[in-house]
Amino acid sequence: MAEVHLPHLDDDDEAGAAPGHATAADATAPAATPAVPSSSHHRGLGKLLLEVLLIGTGVFLGLAGEQWRESARHHELARDTLRRFRTEIVTNRKAVAGVKDYHAEMRVRIETFLRADAEARKKLDVAMRGVQPVTFEHTAWDLAIATEALTYIDQDLAFELSRIYSAQDDQSTLSRAVLQTMYLHPPSADLDGFFRAVALYYDDVVLSEPRIIEMYDALLPKLERALGE
Repeated sequence: MAEVHLPHLDDDDEAGAAPGHATAADATAPAATPAVPSSSHHRGLGKLLLEVLLIGTGVFLGLAGEQWRESARHHELARDTLRRFRTEIVTNRKAVAGVKDYHAEMRVRIETFLRADAEARKKLDVAMRGVQPVTFEHTAWDLAIATEALTYIDQDLAFELSRIYSAQDDQSTLSRAVLQTMYLHPPSADLDGFFRAVALYYDDVVLSEPRIIEMYDALLPKLERALGE
């Protein structure tokens, strides 16, 4: 009887294919699924973006608040400055108006005296009550310069203020000059020399004082409108 030889099945066949040899089961196995970001990762990124947004908003609001406070401070400084200018200009206007007519009258009297001869002078009475120069208030302008407040008010208004204070300074310079002349040529020692110096002074101020008053009258309504009071 012929022998039947069965194929030998070793342990490797039973345990599976050796390394490097794919089996039928390996060919049909599904491919590995790639890893996906977890939901916790998305939440962390969202939290970071929110923090950045909140920090940026806080910085913006802080800067905006500081700018608003600075603007409010400049506005209040401008209003205080305009109030001081208004008070000072009213005071100066009153001072100029109080001596304007006296200066004009004394100019005529002194010039009449100087033109007269010695005999005619005996009949003339100059009746001078001092030179009476205007002492202008200047504090509001000095403070505005020191605090740089002029940069916070309307520039056209600041320009007009500058013109007025320059005109006042010009007249103050003339006043100082004539007062110095009084000490150099007192009436008791040199009456003609004194009167000539005063006459020159009055020639200038009689022209400048009405012009300064006109400048005051033009500026005061603008200050009132700027203050809204």
